[in-house]
This record gives sequence, C-alpha cells and structure tokens, in this order.
Amino acid sequence: MKKPELLAPVGNFESLVAAISAGCDAVYLALKNYGARAYAGNFSHDDFIKAIKYAHLYDVKVYVTLNTLIYDDEINSFLKQVDFLVDNNVDALIIQDIGMFHLIHNLYPDLEIHISTQMHIHNIEGCKLVSKMGAKRVVLARETPIELVKQIKEQTDIELEVFVHGALCISYSGQCLMSSLIGGRSGNRGTCAQCCRQPYSLYDGSKQIVDEQYLLSTKDLNTLNYVGKLIDCGIDSFKIEGRMKRAEYVYLVVSLYRKAIDNYFQYHYCKITDEDLMELKKIFNRGFIKGFLFHEQNDKFTNTFRPNHLGIEIGTISKVLKNGFEIALTSDLKINDGIRIIGDNDVGLVVQKMYVANHLTKKASMKQKVFIPFKKKVMLHAKVVKTTDSLQISNLQAKIKNNPRKVSVKFKLETKINNNLKIKVTDLKNNSVEVISDYVVQESNNNPTTNEKIIKQLSKTGETVYNVIDIEVIGDKNIFIPVYKLNDIRRKALALLTDKRLLRKKIEKKKYECEPPDFKYKTNKNLYLTNLVSFNQELLNIYDEITVPKAIYNKLNNKLLCKKIPRVNEHLSKEDGYLLVGELGSIFKYAETNKIASDFSLNVTNSYTVCVLHCLGVEKITLSIEMNDYQIKKLVDSYHSRYHKHPNLEVIVKGYPEVMVMKYDLFHGKYNDQKKYYLKDKYNNYFPIRREDGLTYIYHYKKINKLDLDKYYDMGINNLRENSTF
Repeated sequence: MKKPELLAPVGNFESLVAAISAGCDAVYLALKNYGARAYAGNFSHDDFIKAIKYAHLYDVKVYVTLNTLIYDDEINSFLKQVDFLVDNNVDALIIQDIGMFHLIHNLYPDLEIHISTQMHIHNIEGCKLVSKMGAKRVVLARETPIELVKQIKEQTDIELEVFVHGALCISYSGQCLMSSLIGGRSGNRGTCAQCCRQPYSLYDGSKQIVDEQYLLSTKDLNTLNYVGKLIDCGIDSFKIEGRMKRAEYVYLVVSLYRKAIDNYFQYHYCKITDEDLMELKKIFNRGFIKGFLFHEQNDKFTNTFRPNHLGIEIGTISKVLKNGFEIALTSDLKINDGIRIIGDNDVGLVVQKMYVANHLTKKASMKQKVFIPFKKKVMLHAKVVKTTDSLQISNLQAKIKNNPRKVSVKFKLETKINNNLKIKVTDLKNNSVEVISDYVVQESNNNPTTNEKIIKQLSKTGETVYNVIDIEVIGDKNIFIPVYKLNDIRRKALALLTDKRLLRKKIEKKKYECEPPDFKYKTNKNLYLTNLVSFNQELLNIYDEITVPKAIYNKLNNKLLCKKIPRVNEHLSKEDGYLLVGELGSIFKYAETNKIASDFSLNVTNSYTVCVLHCLGVEKITLSIEMNDYQIKKLVDSYHSRYHKHPNLEVIVKGYPEVMVMKYDLFHGKYNDQKKYYLKDKYNNYFPIRREDGLTYIYHYKKINKLDLDKYYDMGINNLRENSTF
C-alpha cells in the first residue's frame, strides 16, 4: 500500500517553515496574482525562489495555485508567471481554467498539472476527460462521497487529491457567483467576500419561517478519525485547507495528520486522542464535521449561530462591576489568552491582568473565580470562550523553531598519507558528491588525528538541513589533519550536495496548437424555460432554440427542444437528443453521440477555453455571467485573430442567474415545490431558492436585463438567451 502525500497550505514563508517542520510531503501556495486566495500573504518572485529552494532541500514538493479564471487581456501576464515558475523548478501547477490548462499543457507537455477543485470535477467521466487531456491529478469536489472516490480510483489512472481538513464552501467550488454578482468580488478570481458567512432569514413567500441566522455557514471539515478509510481507498494526496491561517495552525494540523498517517501504516490504527482533538478546537474551529465525503447528516452540516472561531468554553460571567467582571472558570485561563464573551454583541479581549481573591495572578484554574479589569459592559451569566491559548501558541512556536526534520547523509572520508584528503557524501536518495581537498594528509609526529576526532568534526552540521547518520573513515593510522581542513571539506561537500539536491531537469517549451471548427454567423434568440405550465407550441415560432430541464423534456417529449442536464452529476446515464451540459464529465460522456451545448457553469472567460471546448465537441458555448461587455468583445476579437475562425457563442441577456448550487438541503427534507422560498439578507434583498435533482439552487435577487442586444450580434455573438426561471 502506497503512503498518501500529505499536502499543506502555505500563505507565507513562516507557514512554509511550519508545514515542513510538521512533516508535510508537499505544499501548495500562490504568487501575488491568479491564486484563489488573493487575501493570503502569498509570495513575491524573490520569496518564491527562496521558498522553493528551502522546500526542495527537504524533498518537499511545491505546487503553485494558478486556479482562477483568466481573461484574454491577462493571457500574456499569466504566461509570464507560468514561465517564471517553470524556470524556477515548480513541481506542479494547480489550474481551474480549462483553456489555460490546455494552453499550458501544449506549451509545457512535461510539466505536471493538477486540476483544481474549482474546475468542478465530481464524477468518473470528468476525471477521464482531464486525464486524456494530460492532467496528472484531480482535486475532487468536496461533495464527492467516499464510495465514488473509490470507484474513480479503480476506474481511472489519474491521481486523486481530496480535502481532509479545514473550511468548507457551502456551494460546489467554482459554481458560486454570489460574491461576484453582489459585490464584484469573485470567488472564481480569488476575491470571495464569503457571503455564505453572513446572516440570512428564510421565507416562505412573505412569511418568515426561520429568523436571522447563519444559515449557509458550514462547520469545518475534520477527517482525522477516518484517515485509515481514506488510505484504504487509495487516495494519492491528503489536502489540508488553510492558506489564510497562521503558521501555528498549519503546524498543528499537519503534525496531527502526519501522526495519523504514520500510525496507520505502523499499527493499522491512527491513534488520535481526545487531547489531540482539543488542541485542534483551541487553535481554530467552527465545529467539526466529516463532510459529504463521509455522509455527514444534513442537519449537522452548518453552524447557524456563529460563522467564526468558536473557541472552547471556559466559564460564565458570575459578577459584573463598573471596573470589570468576574468569571467562574470551568477551565484554566492565563495572561495573554484571548477570550470572547458571548452576548447580543460579543466582546473580545486579550487578558492583560487578572486577580484571584484580590491577588494579581498569571494563571487561574478550573473552579476558581477570576476578576478581569475591563471598561466595556458585559452581560451577567454570559458564556465565556477562550479563542487563543497563549501557552499553546508559544509551545507550537517553539516546535516550529526547533525543527527536528533533517536530511540524512553518509560520509566516506579517505585519509591516506601523502594523498589529498578526499570525502564523499551521499543522501538517502542516492545523490552523491565528492570533494578532494588541497590538503595532503601528513604522518603525525606526536598528536595524531584519531577517528573519534574526525567523526566529531564531520558530525557538526550546525544549522544546515543535514544530519550525519554514518561516517566511514578509510586510510592510514597515525595521521594528522588540521581541524579547519576537516571543517572546510565538510562544508564544501555539503554545499555541493545542496546544489545537486536542488538540481531539476529543464522543461522545454513547445509551440501552442489548437485547430477549432468554424461556425457561421447567426443572430439567434434562445430561451431557457423551467416552468412546464409556461410552455406552448407558439414559443417554437418565437425562439430559435428552447431549452428545458431534463424532467420537463421527458414530459413534453418534443425533439425540437434542447434538454438541460444537471450541472452536478455523480453518475451519468445515457441521454438522447440535443443536450445543454454544465460540467466536463457530461462533455466526455455525450459529445461523441449527441449534439451538445455548454452552459454558463463551465465558466468560459477566454478564447482559449472556447477553442478547447469546440475541439471537444461542444457546438454552442455559453459565456460566463461574470463577463462584462469589454471582456466579451476582447474574447471574440482574440479568437478571430488567433484561429481565423468564428466561434458559436451565447450570452445570457435576461433572467435571474443562479448564484449558488449546494448539495446541502437548506430545508432539511421539508421543501414543498408548490411554494416559493427566499433568503433575505441584512440589506433586505430576497434571493429565490429552488430544490431540484436533490440540489439546492439560490438565485440572485437582481434580474439580468440587458437592453441593447444588437451590440452583442455586432461583436460576433451568435446566440442571446433569456432565462425564464420564475
């Protein structure tokens, strides 16, 4: 059984050091642009060069996230970043944009590419498609159940990466437009405003059925107790989320998963203790769940009362005075701990002073009452939680600083009289270098250099990454070698070994090629209709194409209609007719046997993506709702200029756009399809909600209503579509 890779999140250099110290096998990080966590620290070019050398010295791989959608006017900048990363020995790129994936693989066919979870791969067919296109690995959608993960592993030859710990999106990744359409901060562009962490009320028509709560705020994923099942499933990489988290968090989480993986291989048992889980709760938690991966119960999936760190409960407010408050402790409290007092308006503070029985103290214990000076008002009997444990943080910082991780090496020293001193150093991966000193070994007159002295000097590797596990001395006895000559040859040998360990094979750049089909110019007017009642034959005379959901299509049995296949499809069945598909697996499944079009959920934002989708057999391509008019025109112009062909594109010009699709059932099985439901935000905006195909869809409160339609035809758009959803 192969040990899975343990993949750690890195938002800055401190987190990189922490992750490596904790025992990760690989890290993922981003530069300043094109990564899906734009607000993480991220790396400048100089920082990256330093980081990748540091990681490679420890045999840790470095994957860089270029997992945002790319627009045509960014292509040159994007490719310069790719060139820089290749020139500096990146181990793999993590990509969302399928056009950029195809472009990079054309340019650098020997470069390893991983498919981001943002590409929405969640079935066997999607994995087969990107494998055929040249991807080495797929990061599966977090909603993919363990049984399907196992089937994918058994039926494909692509590596699988699965999220095992950290924050979850309530929507399928890459399928959420909420932040983008509300405030212009796109999750597909790395600037998500986390609308799901905001409070909402649930309405049945005009009737409020759930008061304001954090209805979409998920708990955090934690699979420590399921590591054995994940290993048995054959997953290649265990991914930890957390590029926005502090270095101490990264160290703790990585070290616990390292412990669980190693224990399972040694004892067939992960040996995770209650103390381990408590440490996780202290550092950060929103409540823990096992996720859709392990069929978490729907009603346990969200944390509706708080979207941030819950901390651990340590007591209640037992007395309130003008100059402070008293806590009846149920757990310990120390100076420099962070606490939060839970109430109508939470109050947080770092404890600077505290008293027990009127005596100043640095630590208070369970069952004691501690007084804390404080000027703001707090509520009597309010719950108190600890959000930062200062001792935990200082202990973790010490562990990171005292990095126990070393690279084991062996020395072989030749000490023959009248010959130059010679050393060979070898690591456990059979990297080997040899150094011949300018010093000629002398016979000793009265103070010989013993083997013990030689071993002592050669073992002094100081602050380097190396640990000497074996020293073989071959040569004459009764010799003299100055200590500084031993130090010098050791330093030179390790420096050469470092250079060799950092050496990577140069990846050659090829020429991009893609030959798409040519389409005629058209001025089609299309309709997407979700309501069976609204359909009549007259619509076929008004619109060039009418698309309906699969369920309605089956009822109407009209071959002139286009059938919309759901954009979440864990298992794809055989379909007939003209199909509108919303994910890559459906393209792989149906393109050879059906006429297919692609929906907005494919996130098409550039001309390279249009080209590759047409080459895969997609006859009509709906552009991303996130695109503005300038970007649409730029895409068409770039396509014409590069390929000298005309694309068959569609733009949605009217209707309420879907902003989120969730596996989570917001109604907990009580949805009534005869009613109209809404989420109301704190600004009194009402978002329509619908359940269909076992999924929850949330729509924007604001309708798309583009007025000047002829300009899109003038740009070269063939199809304009209206969505009649409500």
